[in-house]
Amino acid sequence: MSHDKLVRMANQIATFFESQPDADKAGCVADHLRAFWEPRMLAQMGDHLAAGGDGLTPLARAGCERAVGATV
Repeated sequence: MSHDKLVRMANQIATFFESQPDADKAGCVADHLRAFWEPRMLAQMGDHLAAGGDGLTPLARAGCERAVGATV
């Protein structure tokens, strides 16, 4: 899957959780990604984060970093 599509999907997930009352929104994004994304998708997102993570919103980036275990 292309990085552009993964970024778009991650941003959409983050947009949903942005409107939720949970205090740990990044944790909710990360939980969703770990539950529903294939390991290949998470690995590709890890590569994208390592390359700078262009296009991710701040919440999407934080959630993705937590989901893939990165602190880029």
